[in-house]
Amino acid sequence: MDQPRQSRGALLINNLPQLQNLVKRDPISYKEEFLQQWNHYDSIRLLFEAKPDDAENTGRFRELVTFISQVCHCYKEETKEFPGQLSKLLMEHYGTLNNDLKRSMVQNLVLLRNKDIISSIDLLKVLFPLLPRTSSSELRSFIRTTILTDIKTANARHKAVKLNKAVQVMLFGMVERGMDAEVIGDKGKLRGQVRGEGANKSAGDEAMWAVMVAKELWRKNVWNDAKTVSIVALGCFHPVVKVQSACVHFFLNSEEAVEDSESEDEAPDMGKLAHQRQIKKKTRGLDNKIERSKKRAKKMRIAQENGTNKATPNFPALYLLHDPQSFGEKIFEAINKYDKRYSLDHKILLMQLLSRVMGAHKLTVLAFYPYITKYLTYRQLRITSILVCLAQSVHDLTPPDILTPVIRKLAHEFVTPGVAADVVAAGLNSIREVCRRQPWCMEEDLLGDLIEYRKSKDKGVVMGARSLLALFRDVNPGLLKKSERGKAATIGMANGSQPLSYGQEQRPAITVEGLELLEEHFAQLRAEEGDDAVMDDEDDAAWEGWEVESDASSDSEGWQSVSSDEGDIEISDSDDDRPRSKGKKVQQADEDEEVKPDEAATPAATEVSLVSNLATTKILTPADFALLNELRIKATTNEAEHGMASKSKKRKLAELQANKAATDSGTFLTEADLLGPRKKPKATYEERLASIQEGREGREKFKSKKGKIMKENPSSTTNREKRKNKPIMMVLASQGVRSKKTLSLSAKQRKLRKHIDTAKKAYK
Repeated sequence: MDQPRQSRGALLINNLPQLQNLVKRDPISYKEEFLQQWNHYDSIRLLFEAKPDDAENTGRFRELVTFISQVCHCYKEETKEFPGQLSKLLMEHYGTLNNDLKRSMVQNLVLLRNKDIISSIDLLKVLFPLLPRTSSSELRSFIRTTILTDIKTANARHKAVKLNKAVQVMLFGMVERGMDAEVIGDKGKLRGQVRGEGANKSAGDEAMWAVMVAKELWRKNVWNDAKTVSIVALGCFHPVVKVQSACVHFFLNSEEAVEDSESEDEAPDMGKLAHQRQIKKKTRGLDNKIERSKKRAKKMRIAQENGTNKATPNFPALYLLHDPQSFGEKIFEAINKYDKRYSLDHKILLMQLLSRVMGAHKLTVLAFYPYITKYLTYRQLRITSILVCLAQSVHDLTPPDILTPVIRKLAHEFVTPGVAADVVAAGLNSIREVCRRQPWCMEEDLLGDLIEYRKSKDKGVVMGARSLLALFRDVNPGLLKKSERGKAATIGMANGSQPLSYGQEQRPAITVEGLELLEEHFAQLRAEEGDDAVMDDEDDAAWEGWEVESDASSDSEGWQSVSSDEGDIEISDSDDDRPRSKGKKVQQADEDEEVKPDEAATPAATEVSLVSNLATTKILTPADFALLNELRIKATTNEAEHGMASKSKKRKLAELQANKAATDSGTFLTEADLLGPRKKPKATYEERLASIQEGREGREKFKSKKGKIMKENPSSTTNREKRKNKPIMMVLASQGVRSKKTLSLSAKQRKLRKHIDTAKKAYK
């Protein structure tokens, strides 16, 4: 008897992948089978809401969720509540659900986002709260990657303002949620309480993830606005030390992080791709991949040569702070209030941030200098970092009265006869950096004592004292003795030049020093190219988007008469109304007054003549200023090599090289700047071994460099050289030595005579 044939729906109940394929092909015909699976899913979902840890139905529920996620776009009306149900189940029962089920539900939510069933905001509202609650590292990494990829994709073509604003609000909330908790330091026994259980730990984890997401989006140049900086700035005052430290590191290393982020997008290895093209099957897809890689490598090479980098933000994060004065005061309040709870490393980290903010924005936090004075002893741990913080916090608007006790403390602790030479050099360099930023904090008697160290026997101390002397010769030679001022400073004081007083701004420069060198360099480039239009095209490209007043207007157009009730308006020909021609002086005089020849050379005309034509026709870029500095260094070096440079020229050369080094290293100080030149320490075992290995490069193992390697024409050694190095036992056993014993007297005489004749011929 034949068995009854099963229906089509019964066959597809346990074969969801096949049903999924059929539904995608013909949704209308298989709607009944889909509704059957939907009802099955709905019943299991209700069971999970009542008992989330039910292990019996976990596998079946995971399969149903995956099936509905794949085909929900075919039945949008029936599955409109499906994303909300998944989100609710994850948010309410995330801690009790099975790990495999949680991973599957998160992946299906991402699938719904890829199918454009839900928006990015709806997805991120679910994923952000799951980050600190996830214990699985694999799932946590997947959630983090999904968040970053989704935001980066949304901002690929243009800024997604609505999405960015919503995500930034969520990140602000995650950071603010734990701000009211008690501050737990990281000093001594408190260090173990940082990882404790409770609400403080949960809030710290949530804030940590918010800060990490903001930092990563900044590093990838997805976000580079002030709101992102505000999120991290808020984390600098978080009670959890781990969150606070991560935010401070973001501000201290923001420029380096931006540069390091470019290491991810390395140029493709064209040699490797060409090798793959030879050994693999020849396909059109591989050829297209190689062509795309060639274009990408060429584009990156051109960008590197031109110095352009689209991933670099316009300004570092430090300059995008909102209300830097309040930010700096809060940072110092945290350092001072929790001085006993924070470790020394964390306090130095906060002081570094505070000093950079004070130096960059020219802030005045007066209480910071008495606080840092207590750490200014040469026995203090990490004293060089503290000295860097002190020097970076000073600027030209810092009151000199508050810095004078600090300078005295530095001189008393570091620049004394009873300490090592390295300590004296560090003290002199620190005082120099503070006085470079605020020269009026130095006292005359103290300065005279400090520059006497230029007669020391240690090189570092001598250079530190000389640099301090050179500094005050430029900024305030009146504090020096007459014999120490130098020729240029003495002449300047005789001419009546006075240093700028506290708070006084420097007179604006008339022209850029050495600009004629840059103009000659551009002229030489035009001559080499053989076409004057090369530089003109670059200038025209630089002026795109700007409205430039044309000089081709003639006076033939005349004035347009303007009528009014009061009568005609009389417009006098003044300096500003007349058109000016490039590179020519405009002689201005009234019709009633005669200009005498002696009065023609006015100071204003002299100043105008000093201005280079390049300064009035081209906007100089930072690359132009760097090139100008290089040209000035080259010109001064040539004069010094030919003996044409005076002492002032040599000092100017040293100053230019110092400016170049400062520009290359950045605007902030380092510990090496304060330590100065030091004697080379004895090499360690690892360093000596590395030096030995470096000397062995290019040399074959167990082979001498003599013979073939050392000679110009590769050849072996001669037989005479081989006989010299022959072992003595082999020489004694040779036929030539043994035959000497059997020689007769007459044979010995003939041999001796022959040797004498040969020796005489050699000296003729």
